Amino acid sequence: MEDPGAFSNARSSIFIYLIMHRPLVFLQLLVLFLSFSPLAFSQSKQGDKPNFIIIFTDDQGYGDLGAFGHPTIKTPNIDQMAVEGQKWTSFYVAANVCTPSRSAILTGRMPVRTGMYSNKRRVLFPDSDGGLPAYENTIATLLKKEGYATAAVGKWHLGHLPQYLPTSHGFDSYFGIPYSNDMDRINDVTHTQAFLESKYEYFNVPLMRDTEIIERPADQNTITKRYAGEAVKFITANKDKPFFLYLAHSLPHVPLFASGDFKGKSERGLYGDVIEEIDWSVGEVLRALKDNGLDKNTYVIFTSDNGPWLVYNEQGGSSGSLFGGKGTSYEGGVRVPTVIWGPGNVKPGLISKMGSTLDLLPTITTLAGAKLPQDRVYDGFDLGPVLRGENATPRDEMFYYHGDRLFAVRKGDFKLYFYSNNPAGYPEKLEKLEKLTLYNLGHDPSERFDLAEKNPDKVAEIKEIAREHSEKMVFGATQLEKRIEK
Repeated sequence: MEDPGAFSNARSSIFIYLIMHRPLVFLQLLVLFLSFSPLAFSQSKQGDKPNFIIIFTDDQGYGDLGAFGHPTIKTPNIDQMAVEGQKWTSFYVAANVCTPSRSAILTGRMPVRTGMYSNKRRVLFPDSDGGLPAYENTIATLLKKEGYATAAVGKWHLGHLPQYLPTSHGFDSYFGIPYSNDMDRINDVTHTQAFLESKYEYFNVPLMRDTEIIERPADQNTITKRYAGEAVKFITANKDKPFFLYLAHSLPHVPLFASGDFKGKSERGLYGDVIEEIDWSVGEVLRALKDNGLDKNTYVIFTSDNGPWLVYNEQGGSSGSLFGGKGTSYEGGVRVPTVIWGPGNVKPGLISKMGSTLDLLPTITTLAGAKLPQDRVYDGFDLGPVLRGENATPRDEMFYYHGDRLFAVRKGDFKLYFYSNNPAGYPEKLEKLEKLTLYNLGHDPSERFDLAEKNPDKVAEIKEIAREHSEKMVFGATQLEKRIEK
């Protein structure tokens, strides 16, 4: 048997000889050793600060991914993210339509605080004179102070005037459309014709780079591919410094468009083609991270802005087992498919506790080493411990607004409704309930069994939570009802 001590002495003698007689060789061997050490692999070229990518789809329902149960839409890239990362099955947006939902994911604040709400005009339009106020902090605003490169790619919908665009809210660059892809429809084409034929020429939607219109109408047949290309280009250009990419797809919001490589290829028709092309684009983003050695230092969050637009039948998506869709605060309108991926940083698993897009700003800023300004109320929680697998989510309550109305409140597994409306979303038919309804979402996510009469104590508890919340809420002046004077 060899003597370990003798081997150690021989190794020491070699090192001493090299230092004394071959110092250059010693330095070369030392560099080679360090380059293959575990420490070297744990350090990113970007230092300690991680990168963040939010991939935000438009009107994609809870049931529209393979990983969330769709039987025919194939989404291998997102499904792989769910296997390698965390699949969140009870993750919520802060509003059931586009504009307020998008304000919440970027600011970490309820839309009623930021003025991004209205019961008259639920979203911003091409004739709107309002937008996300300049005083609001976005994720990009806060990360730029920490030396991050920032980019917005895709649909914005927080104001199309220069003072409201991404470049005025912390983003170094912008490439995308400023509002929904169905807006600016030309006058001589009927609404039904425009949506069923899906010709991009029917919609005079502008494509912008920073503050300039570079194409009008935007060719929406190639929009998903071009968004992917911009995302990959940004990742590659910023591989040596920390970055934040907000990739907000303008689809599968109707009208639907897919490129020639995907149109007619899925089993789910045009809607499935659109989702499968988005999944391809996710694969392009992940491949760019891996090719540039950034996958171990990047968090990627995939989610949707609200539920599916049910009134468009097969052109719209699916809520899966959930009740309701876009335009409602029932589960199908506000619970969205969510995957959080980060090899080595996110402990893989199925997360069935609550989370929200409101939580992304405090989570990301904390992971980046930034501090939240203490001059305003934030409505989110740091989910970092959950991502690391340390404990349960800090979120135990969720408040669901419809415009300025507190539609429902969830506490733990129980959700209490104060209003009702059309579960298809449109027309709204918003009505205040004389008899409140209560559902146990842990047992009944489809909201079929009203438990209010059997649980008067739970009803009273949530009513008190709602009362205290409403008393403290300070509403911002609505931005959605301002119109450009002609």
